[in-house]
Amino acid sequence: MYVTPKSGVFLAASCVTAIAAVGSIFELSSGTPQLGSTVTGVILALAVPLTGILFYAAVRSAKT
Repeated sequence: MYVTPKSGVFLAASCVTAIAAVGSIFELSSGTPQLGSTVTGVILALAVPLTGILFYAAVRSAKT
């Protein structure tokens, strides 16, 4: 399996969304998120599934 430019972009985006999800969890657990609970919750709700989708896309792209 080789990394193609397309799969590399998907993998990088997956890493960024995973970092955003972890950061959102820490912000929400602190009690007073800087962006507010609603915005941070939306970021978390979008980042978690997007991480999986982008990782799956990276793996599929590298296999072809």
